[in-house]
Amino acid sequence: MEILLFAAYLFLFAWLVTRIKFFTQSGLTPALLITVFLLKVIVGISYGWIGIYYNQLDTWAFHFESLKEKGLLLSDPVDFVASLFRSGYTESQYGKFLSVENSWWNDLDGNFFIKMLAVFNVFSSSNYYINVVFYSFLTLAGPIALYRVMTDLFPTKKLTILLSTFLLPSFMYWTSGIHKDGLIFAGIAVIIYCFHFGIQQNSFSFKKLISIGVSLLLVLLLRNFLVPILIPAIIAWILAWKQEQRSVLTFGAVYFVCMLLFFSAKYIYPSLDFPQSLVDRQQAFLSLKGNSAVEVSHLQASAGSFFKNAPQAYLLSTIRPYPSDVKDIFSLGAALEIDLLILLFFVFLFIREPRVRLSPTLLVCLFFSFSVLMSIGYTVHFIGAIVRYRSLVLPFLVVPMMASINWKRIQQLLPNNITNENNV
Repeated sequence: MEILLFAAYLFLFAWLVTRIKFFTQSGLTPALLITVFLLKVIVGISYGWIGIYYNQLDTWAFHFESLKEKGLLLSDPVDFVASLFRSGYTESQYGKFLSVENSWWNDLDGNFFIKMLAVFNVFSSSNYYINVVFYSFLTLAGPIALYRVMTDLFPTKKLTILLSTFLLPSFMYWTSGIHKDGLIFAGIAVIIYCFHFGIQQNSFSFKKLISIGVSLLLVLLLRNFLVPILIPAIIAWILAWKQEQRSVLTFGAVYFVCMLLFFSAKYIYPSLDFPQSLVDRQQAFLSLKGNSAVEVSHLQASAGSFFKNAPQAYLLSTIRPYPSDVKDIFSLGAALEIDLLILLFFVFLFIREPRVRLSPTLLVCLFFSFSVLMSIGYTVHFIGAIVRYRSLVLPFLVVPMMASINWKRIQQLLPNNITNENNV
């Protein structure tokens, strides 16, 4: 019975991706839309299977907790919703926005995600793999939004953008499985999509404003500390709207002011102690045990400590794992991926398209992504966790990089092409 239900839902959602305008207006054919949807389903199923056999159990913990929440949903739907806003902490549960302990905000992501899965369970007969189909359909909006933005910026590079979006290994793995990452990426990508086309069309429709609001709420619910990182990028984008020729200067000025506020906001409003929140987050990670932990310097809540640890944070979040970090097949895959991306980065530096314009949209991708990477490097010392968290922003860097490479020039430099030209 569950196999038939799985097949029925798979057919239904595969059909829907060829009918919903947001997907069809991407320019992808129905066959390609179905292919990328099925790819996400396959990766999501593999994610669940790996969770069982290789002890990556977070996804199954969410599932089993959602089974309990399904019972509450069916027996007392009012309490099902109300319980999301309750906590067992004696202190003010809503006041510790960036805290990593005894905080309603810190627990909100897991609680909300479990309740969402409980709703899935009502329609899936509580089957994990049917939930994968639901989740793949919902999160497909993220990569499609990115694809639409990038093909608008690089209209002659559609195939390159398609392949680099849907075949980026860590991104597809971590955003296709039943975990929070897929929804978080979808929220961020839809925000960028709405701002990009809203600014381009010089108007924001009601639908776009609602989409931005819902997407921001989704990011807030599932990873609240990303919202303060996203806000400077949006502010800079808005300020650069009317003076695109000064976009780099505008972004630089906004981020310089935000850096000053990062260290000084606590003197204006004590609860906005951003440096201490990162120190606390690092300490929370340092208290955990894991096989992929690496030695890091301890962060202090001072500007000097942050500047001193910046190189370590950058290297940790961008180019690890090193070959020496490889301990199993998963770390080997992550190391091979990052080594390939480093190679492609050097190709980009020396063989890129002429006159690639650094538009405000690309600046948002660049500034936001590196802000996230630095926050990861400052706080996380587990290679496995770094690879997962990094996967959320990799597409915003990798896809425009791949689209900017002059692939025709590379083809001309290949030995086979040189041989063929000599034979003509």
